[in-house]
Amino acid sequence: MAQPSEVMDATVAAPATTGRTRHEDDLYTWVREQVALLRAGRVDALDLDNIAEELGDVGNAQYSQLESALRVLMMHMLKWDQQPEKRTPSWIYSIREQRRRYARILKKSPGLKPHRDAIRDDIYPVSRDWASDECHLPPDEFPPACPYTWDDLLERPFDLDSVKS
Repeated sequence: MAQPSEVMDATVAAPATTGRTRHEDDLYTWVREQVALLRAGRVDALDLDNIAEELGDVGNAQYSQLESALRVLMMHMLKWDQQPEKRTPSWIYSIREQRRRYARILKKSPGLKPHRDAIRDDIYPVSRDWASDECHLPPDEFPPACPYTWDDLLERPFDLDSVKS
């Protein structure tokens, strides 16, 4: 199966300077044209301002994906700790999946690692609120600050034997 970049190369020739697609009119076609221009070495014809904006958005998306994985991971760990009598296998599966997502994101974007403490601390209140809503408990039933070390978040074992039948 062809990768998107291979399809781009095969189907889009470097556009002429005039008649190019505008970034705000058709993002997909604009990206394809910019890639073709870059590969053709036509740096003078690139839409540099919008390329810079899009690259910034890519970085922000990686940051947001890491936030999302940690938010769901912490929410399920909080639920696990707060309501052992209601544990379900799906909580374990979610914890495992969020740990995998976290690892994939950091593998792809290791520059995020120095920001992980700030991300964890910033999103913990949201995780606590989600856990509170799902457990039908007031938020103050959960710790006010994140109680988990990175070892807890990434290595603490969760097993099916502790799930109530």
